Amino acid sequence: MAKVKPFKGVRPPREIVEQVVSRPYDVLNSQEAREEAEGNEKSLYHIIKPEIDFAPGFDEHDAQVYDKAVENFKKFQEKGWLVQDDEEKYYIYAQTMDGRTQYGFVVAAWVNDYIEGRIKKHELTRRDKEEDRMKHVRVNNANIEPVFFAFPDNEKLEEIIRTVTAKEPEYDFVAPDGFGHTLWTIDDQETITRITEEFAKIPHLYIADGHHRSAAAALVGAEKARLNPNHKGDEEYNYFMAVAFPSSHLKIIDYNRVVKDLNGLSSDEFLAKLAENFIVEEKGEEIYRPAALHNFSLYLDGKWYSLTAKEGTYDDKDPIGVLDVTVSSDLILRDILGITDLRSDKRIDFVGGIRGLGELKRRVDSGEMKMALALYPVTMDQLIAIADSGNIMPPKTTWFEPKLRSGLVIHKLD
Repeated sequence: MAKVKPFKGVRPPREIVEQVVSRPYDVLNSQEAREEAEGNEKSLYHIIKPEIDFAPGFDEHDAQVYDKAVENFKKFQEKGWLVQDDEEKYYIYAQTMDGRTQYGFVVAAWVNDYIEGRIKKHELTRRDKEEDRMKHVRVNNANIEPVFFAFPDNEKLEEIIRTVTAKEPEYDFVAPDGFGHTLWTIDDQETITRITEEFAKIPHLYIADGHHRSAAAALVGAEKARLNPNHKGDEEYNYFMAVAFPSSHLKIIDYNRVVKDLNGLSSDEFLAKLAENFIVEEKGEEIYRPAALHNFSLYLDGKWYSLTAKEGTYDDKDPIGVLDVTVSSDLILRDILGITDLRSDKRIDFVGGIRGLGELKRRVDSGEMKMALALYPVTMDQLIAIADSGNIMPPKTTWFEPKLRSGLVIHKLD
């Protein structure tokens, strides 16, 4: 059963929230963060991407960079740009994109639930990325950025969302990317108790986004427990910060592929090979979007094609075999194009669906890429089925949007 608790969040005063909060550390590079933070000493990038305070090109994994994060986190608190709440609270965080709003609970999740598999994952993590985030959590003694969880729908928690969000929010603003962010604080004890009790009835939480952050936060918590001779189990470091959304609120968007060459084949030969496992239909110059599961769109030589996987080329009874990312990885990328390792092959790149299919066309038309493949998005039900089966999704399968804004709430580990 999922164990969560309220916590004393560290957050910006309302009047400066928009200056402080930022995009997550892993969706932009150092140069982009430097540009976004330019002229703004209150930007959270000074804490989550502290290399921006050094000359361009400075090694972001240098010990001085982590030290700078600590120095900046301390400075933000001394200057009152980040202030800790006096009481333990839960928070409700809403994100609005394209007229759709999703509501999540900001909670402190139990480290043991992650270690013992009650917080389920669907992706492999890379040790180097884990290590980087572990250092960041360790030196700051805080989860500066939350993890993104999903949980099976629960009517009583929905009722709490409706009641709380009918009141005046603490923060309410639209970020530069056009997405709305709203936060409410929950401080009445009865509601806090109800939230804790309802989460305790939920068998599993699911990591939607932020596998490296989850691993890092849990590993640091476990490490602190091991190193504390007086460890009791109720210390704050036994918990890490997450925003947990009912799964029906979330929508996964497509994650598409662009490839540099056809592995020595001509376009006609490539299309002929595709026809062995797919029904190939030319769609012309108008952008064609996949219409359903097992239907793909291909962009090649200025034309769009519909590819429909033939019966028998996929396994709808297998949580991994049913995925279009599996079908395309096996039958197109591996068997025809010779791309076997999606994580490391330099011939392939990935484009989040938020950029639109026009971005695929642009990258092929520019000559940078030879072809593009658009996939029908994975559903939350598929993600949960994979996590429940103990399987791992192929790389670059899910893209969640909008991303959680960092800096709305921070969780200290002491």
